[in-house]
Amino acid sequence: MGQQLKYLRETPSQTAGPYVHIGLAPGDAGFHIYDTELGRDIAGPNAAGERIRVEGRVIDGIGAPIKDVLLEVWQANAAGHYAHPEGAEVEDGFRGFGRVIPDFETGEWGFDTVKPGPVAGRNGTVQAPHLNLWIVARGINLGLNTRMYFDDEADANAADPVLNMIEWENRRPTLIARRQSNVYRFDIHIQGENETVFFDV
Repeated sequence: MGQQLKYLRETPSQTAGPYVHIGLAPGDAGFHIYDTELGRDIAGPNAAGERIRVEGRVIDGIGAPIKDVLLEVWQANAAGHYAHPEGAEVEDGFRGFGRVIPDFETGEWGFDTVKPGPVAGRNGTVQAPHLNLWIVARGINLGLNTRMYFDDEADANAADPVLNMIEWENRRPTLIARRQSNVYRFDIHIQGENETVFFDV
């Protein structure tokens, strides 16, 4: 067996593009193959809490928007509970999960949801309201995991155990969305001076 293994070559790596949207969000790409798009409706019509919109771009190392990217979103409801069979009950229709791709011309993405509440953390800690994001695109070998916090939750953010794990305070703002009316703006920088903090999860 050992003799055979020495002749096997490493499998080449492959990124998730350039047509990631066709496989994971076909309706947005013009392919209507599902009765219901997976992950289109994050909160559902019965979710309590403040209705918000989140918008942004995913930006590469030279400052250009990435247009063939896909983002997956996970979030708790306004009471801080995730839609999980073993968790607390959530509103009927609340999935807490969604997929979004950008506009192919502008690179702008956006989705509607409800603002999540604080979430119970480990060892009795409380995490500030946040969204969990997973990003895949051409040129990215492994999906990138990050979080989006809210700039109008300053006290909760200051006590958040995950934000406080980030050693350099000047890097923490890369995870904070800015509120403009009922819209939160969150641009994700893949590389460069303002590179968003990504997590190894």
